[in-house]
Formats: sequence, structure tokens, C-alpha cells
Amino acid sequence: MARRFRNPALLGLAVALLVGCETQEEQTGYIIDEYSIGEIRPGVTDRDSVATLLGTPSAGATFDDSKTWYYVSRRSEQLAFLDPDIKEQQVVAVRFNDIGVVEEVKRYTLEDGKVIDPVDRITPTRGRELTVLEQLFGNLGRFNNNEQANPGRR
Repeated sequence: MARRFRNPALLGLAVALLVGCETQEEQTGYIIDEYSIGEIRPGVTDRDSVATLLGTPSAGATFDDSKTWYYVSRRSEQLAFLDPDIKEQQVVAVRFNDIGVVEEVKRYTLEDGKVIDPVDRITPTRGRELTVLEQLFGNLGRFNNNEQANPGRR
């Protein structure tokens, strides 16, 4: 009788493990609308019209006082607990001139991106490093009770 219940339990465990390994797809960011992007005319379309056509940008340029708006779209897949794998990425960059009229519209894909290697050095701090005991016992005796701190008050 116990043998009859063991097989369904093992089968249920195997199904649960397989379902957990299903690839999950995720779409984030601005979904590119070809018609709306085609409506943007360099030298004619202004900042307000771009906001009406495409909406709020995903990001603005950091160094040119927001003269460039970026609309980013990314599709990724993730298997169980592993890191997501980016399958497709599109960036539409809309650059404006000083009076807010579109200068150019550029498109970038995942292949246009560059992999960077961040520096992992540690910046030294001034002073000296304290040991664990110095950190634990360093403040002993530094605290005054109320009478010693304010002798005239009661």
C-alpha cells in the first residue's frame, strides 16, 4: 500500500522541479513603435511633440544638460535562479538643439553596446584602522553622568 503512494509523490516532485526550470521571458522599458519614431522629423519636431509621440524617456543624457533623451527596450530570459540573459536590446536616442528642436534620431542595438570592466580597487581612508577590541572598549570611560556634566542643575 505504501508503494502505491510513493510513486505519485516522486512524480509530483519531478514535475515541480521541471516547472521550476522553465525559462521566463521579460520585456522591460519602452516598446519601440516604428510609426511614432517615423513621425519625428529632425529640424521640425520639438521636445513637446516628442514627449507626446513617445512619452517620457527612459533616461536623459548626463553630461549635456538633458539635450538627449533615451528610450530603452530590453528583452531577457532567465532560467530558474540563474542570471538573466539579455536576448535583445534597442535604444532610440533623440538629440535636441539649444532651442529644443530635434537634431537627430539614432538607433542602437545590443551589438552596439560595450562591455566595461569596473575598477575594484579600494580607496584608502585617513586615520588608522581599529582592532575589534579597540572598537568594543574604545568608548569606556568617555561617558559622563548627568551630575558630572551639569553640576549646577538638579
